[in-house]
Amino acid sequence: MLQFDPITIRICSQLLLAVILGMLVGVEREHRRKAAGLRTYTLVCLGAALFTILSVDGFSRFAFRDSFDPARIAAQVVVGIGFIAGGLIILHDNRIQGLTTAAGLWTVSAIGMAVGLEFYTVAIFTTLLTLSIMWVLRRVEAGIPREDIAEVIQIEK
Repeated sequence: MLQFDPITIRICSQLLLAVILGMLVGVEREHRRKAAGLRTYTLVCLGAALFTILSVDGFSRFAFRDSFDPARIAAQVVVGIGFIAGGLIILHDNRIQGLTTAAGLWTVSAIGMAVGLEFYTVAIFTTLLTLSIMWVLRRVEAGIPREDIAEVIQIEK
């Protein structure tokens, strides 16, 4: 049965904030035409927030047991996102691609976890830092002279 008690309203508000923050980063990735864009970043942030909320609030009735550890689920979020992000990193035409996308997904999952733990200011600040890194450092990187990657990395066939 549906409940709209204060706890449920708080959790729904947390999930909505996670969606908004994930969308902000996802819009930047979508604008750059990355494979992991708006929907991916939004879903990762939402899922991480929900897993974190479930690990803290959902299993609190088991807190009297010695083996209760709400960090277990959160730790698995980090591992799971690391696995997904690792799959995004590819070598194409002697260039490594997907590193920023992978790091962005990993960071967005942490933002979702922060929302799930009610660290709202930290989540918002991290979102702003993430966007600044993606926007500002892109321009800084463009001004840095680079060696040809083929000279740096020797690919064995």
